[in-house]
Amino acid sequence: MDQENTYAKPSNAIILAAGYGIRMIPINAVQPKGLLEVHGQTLIERLIQQLQSVGIEKIYIVVGFLKEEYEYLIDTYQVELIYNPEYSSWNNLYSLYLAREYLSDTYIVPCDVWLRNNPFSMLERDSWYMVTSEKNRKSVVRVDDNGNLIITDQEGNNMVGIAYISGKDATAISNRLEKWVAGKSHLDSFWEDVLVEGNHYLVKANLVDEDCVFEINTYEQLRELDSNSNQLKSDAMSTICAALHVDNKEIKDIHVLKKGMTNRSFLFSVDDKKYIMRIPGEGTDKLINRAQEADVYKAVLPYKICDDVVYINPENGYKISRFVENSRNCNPNDPNDVERCMVRLKELHDLNLKVPHSFDIFSQIELYEKLRGDINSVYKDYQQTKSRVFRLQDFINQNVEKKCLTHIDAVADNFLIRPNGMINLIDWEYAGMQDPHVDIAMFCIYSFYNRDQIDRCIDFYFSGNCSHRLRVKIYCYISACGLLWSNWCEYKKTLGIEFGEYSLRQYRYAKEYLKIAIAEMEKESSCIQ
Repeated sequence: MDQENTYAKPSNAIILAAGYGIRMIPINAVQPKGLLEVHGQTLIERLIQQLQSVGIEKIYIVVGFLKEEYEYLIDTYQVELIYNPEYSSWNNLYSLYLAREYLSDTYIVPCDVWLRNNPFSMLERDSWYMVTSEKNRKSVVRVDDNGNLIITDQEGNNMVGIAYISGKDATAISNRLEKWVAGKSHLDSFWEDVLVEGNHYLVKANLVDEDCVFEINTYEQLRELDSNSNQLKSDAMSTICAALHVDNKEIKDIHVLKKGMTNRSFLFSVDDKKYIMRIPGEGTDKLINRAQEADVYKAVLPYKICDDVVYINPENGYKISRFVENSRNCNPNDPNDVERCMVRLKELHDLNLKVPHSFDIFSQIELYEKLRGDINSVYKDYQQTKSRVFRLQDFINQNVEKKCLTHIDAVADNFLIRPNGMINLIDWEYAGMQDPHVDIAMFCIYSFYNRDQIDRCIDFYFSGNCSHRLRVKIYCYISACGLLWSNWCEYKKTLGIEFGEYSLRQYRYAKEYLKIAIAEMEKESSCIQ
């Protein structure tokens, strides 16, 4: 972009505050990152005040996750909120796209930075992007001798996320945003990507000292900046302190783990020993009885078939387990893994463990329907499908050989293979008394298996000796469990949590294996006649 030596008065600012801030776990479940408190002041209020002190009156805040928490800023600071409905599926590039009409002599500011000194000015000359003198292996840019930002695959300057876009540069950036969004490209891109042209940025570097800017992405970064911040006093951290008899400062190396379908978990260290803390996800209290889960762990712990639990709360579902180094989950596409896991699953079932509660698939389907309230299923033929699936109960009941403690959620991700080859089943939240063959069906539908793969999985479990009737019963379970989990997804959707393809695939299992089960029953009837 051409640069001119003329100064302009910045006219507005766009603060990006729509994201989850998932790395802030265990804080982010109840607190959007922009409202973290540092030295008695929230991050976003400090930014607003710094902007307003240099005459920036028009401030637009793009919100998404926990958007209502920012509403008070409208009256307190006369800001405008812009809602980003795609905050869970797009990166912050889409947030800037929603505010593109305001791009002109504009400051772009992330909500998660604490600025020791005010970097904003009453006059700006050229567009710039802020980086610090600190080097960062994850950074993709470095400052060259002429103050340009060059793309690098080596160690670069730490990227701050703050920029100033002049009026003459705003049109080109806005056009690029529109083109990318219209083409549904760059869904995972950060907004800074629109500044890239070839091997350099279109704007100059604004290089600042590393001790002037603090980006707060993690609990530990907040603790380092302000050890007295109120947000550090989370229930999860207090639980760890009490369970492991340690001080908050002894809890280190906090890293968010992949977000599960039911819970959120994070890894942490105490005295060089690693643990996993599980925090129940949204709406979980209506789906899972934590006292029953505690009963399950009491039943299985003596047999060393579950995760190494050091603490579990039967009231709120908080759980702490020892982390197993170099372990891995079952690969459902590796027949050797699957066979070993089916053998381990049968070992569990052969223990014939008992607990005082059961898991009834058909009752749970109706519970998930009830939790949706007045919201009808998204599937137009749902009632017809449900009615037909429920008719499978007679055949199922006629072919149940026993009931014992069944994992229910025995999916590939819940088989933990240790370095020594030992296999543990983890995440027993749904476990209860049930026909153990339900676990085979659950493994198959979560793995998105086709019929050949399903039959192979069944053969692994039964060592090749599964009768036709039991195989058909498992087909019935696949249909019923598909309907169960599609309903579970529909309930989660009412909470703003979308599972996309998984939900659709489960509903397809309900319908397709309903047909397969009925066809196989008819074959058996004709053979008997």
